[in-house]
Amino acid sequence: MTSTSAPDSYDVVILGGGVAGCVLAARLSEDPARSVCLVEAGRDYGPQGAAWPRKVLDARSLPRDDVWERHTAVHRIRARILGGSSCINGCWNTWGTQADHAEWERAGGGRWSAPAMERYRLAAAEQMRLRAVPDREFSAWSSGALAAARELGYAEVDMGTSGAPGYGTPLINAFGGLRRNAAFAYLDPARSRPNLTIVGGAHADRLKVRSGRVDGVDIDVDGGRVTLIADTYLVACGTYGSPAVLMRSGIGPAAHLREHGIRPEVDLPGVGANLADQPGVFVPLAPTEELNAALAGKEAHDELYVSRMLVRAASEYCPAGSWDLHILPIAGPPLFGKLPPGQYEAGISSFLMKPVSRGRVRLRSADHTEPLDIRPGFFSDPGGRDLAVVRSGLRIVEEMAGTAALGHLVHPLGTHPAQLTDEEIRDRAGTYWHPVGTCSMGTRDDPLAVVDGVGRVHGVSNLRVADASVLPTVPAANTQLPVLAAAELLADAVRD
Repeated sequence: MTSTSAPDSYDVVILGGGVAGCVLAARLSEDPARSVCLVEAGRDYGPQGAAWPRKVLDARSLPRDDVWERHTAVHRIRARILGGSSCINGCWNTWGTQADHAEWERAGGGRWSAPAMERYRLAAAEQMRLRAVPDREFSAWSSGALAAARELGYAEVDMGTSGAPGYGTPLINAFGGLRRNAAFAYLDPARSRPNLTIVGGAHADRLKVRSGRVDGVDIDVDGGRVTLIADTYLVACGTYGSPAVLMRSGIGPAAHLREHGIRPEVDLPGVGANLADQPGVFVPLAPTEELNAALAGKEAHDELYVSRMLVRAASEYCPAGSWDLHILPIAGPPLFGKLPPGQYEAGISSFLMKPVSRGRVRLRSADHTEPLDIRPGFFSDPGGRDLAVVRSGLRIVEEMAGTAALGHLVHPLGTHPAQLTDEEIRDRAGTYWHPVGTCSMGTRDDPLAVVDGVGRVHGVSNLRVADASVLPTVPAANTQLPVLAAAELLADAVRD
């Protein structure tokens, strides 16, 4: 059932209808005796069909209409739509390293180990219908990049599982150019359940916390204020939104809350701290006429994807058997700006997958409509390791651009990207859009821990956080599949 005039009492209220929220709502409403309300600030366009905007459905694009802020710094871009980031990302699904699981297990316990999470990875892959890239979706550029990786001596690997460095193709949640987002995959089969209410266009303001317990949540919907009551509250507003809801509710760094006139209910310094994201540097390459013509031919048949492969690479700082870089070749219409017809952008990025640097999220005011103070902290680690790892990746970019496999597709590099200064790397840095960590899980003696291993907020008995913000470290992967699996895990924990 979808509603904008919801009853005010449920067994479970889920704040946030992004990737994690869709999983939680679908899994928890499988029990017909449990009433579930899913609250999403963005639009609910309904079941998969004609009501959904064409841009959102097009798996070849990265739509930027249904977002919190338009024309903003790139690291601030976040989805505001039912289905969350799965509606605006590249439909890529990769998996991280064994070391990622070791980090999560130390923070959250055994259920975060690689063997324990395997069933959740498989469940998410099945529900999203993840599949290999079909041959027809490889452009001349992607095919050339695969050959270039082989030329450099990389072995082919399965990007959907842990393993070793190497090259390969991601698993994708797209079919014939159609993006299958998390709302389609998880909520469409559940929409007819009488125990599930979906409230779109509803902005969660704050939880009412008293004596270590939540006894309501205020949301703005249809121009008015509504208070929802539940036995259990799940916050799944994302790495930026979840700490903001907690802080407006009096859960967070006490001094910061007082600065904005918010009475601290639970002093948790880690709320909004520990922000980790994956910065990278794009090295532009000049396409040859041959490449432009080949890309134009693919575009004419609506089969042009800017990339369908990547390389998992290890810098000299990476532990043996793992990787800390994604080397990502792209060619197609530019993500930002425009080019004349028949002209395309090409290049290769070096993305830092395991950053040491940390940023933070803070409030600018107690007003929930005020934009957040988001500082990603890229390359802020005092030792400079993150800069060194990206520079190591830039050396691989140079090598890849100089292979015979790409030599007829792009003109030779006229510069040496690996010789960029630290400031030049900082100035040119973009983001992979994979933030995590601002409500990090950990034990009570960890000063930055916000939740335990099953998402329960320290100091609040009936409140959990269940999204990417609980991951204490970012995996060496695109985060969609890991977050889907984490949400499957946390939904299971709520049902226990």
